[in-house]
Amino acid sequence: MSVPSLEKIYNDYYGKVMGYIMARVRRRAEAEDIASDVFEKIVRKIDDFDETKASVSTWVFTITRNTLIDHYRRTKPSEELDENLAEDGELDEDLLRSETLGELADALRSMPEQLRAIIVMRYYDGKTLTEIAKIMDLSYGAVKLRHQNALEILRRSMNVFEER
Repeated sequence: MSVPSLEKIYNDYYGKVMGYIMARVRRRAEAEDIASDVFEKIVRKIDDFDETKASVSTWVFTITRNTLIDHYRRTKPSEELDENLAEDGELDEDLLRSETLGELADALRSMPEQLRAIIVMRYYDGKTLTEIAKIMDLSYGAVKLRHQNALEILRRSMNVFEER
């Protein structure tokens, strides 16, 4: 199997990339700018793509996710988090009630990227751990363990904010 052409990648994934980004940012123009950045990176990195390591969709999703994370790093913390982040109930409701979203954003930024991505996919995107495992190309058990570790890091980080 050979690497698809840039035109085919664009045609096959532009709508999916825009949908993914639009679900996470408020303005269409902002989403279009981020999508443009994604496809610029794809053009620059096409020679680095290794089909033995990941499928094209996984590669495109990874670039999209990383570009979105870069975007979040450049914007205010209040734009990073959705207020429905913890609807699932797995995060302590007291934690969210007692702390500001800015502090939660700081706590998220302090954790390793992979753990942060699991939290974002789980609570912001509403994905199951099984879906996250598939997206990240990890076993369910690995994702479950990392999810638990991420929640514990968040709890500890938030306790530091409470003690201030």
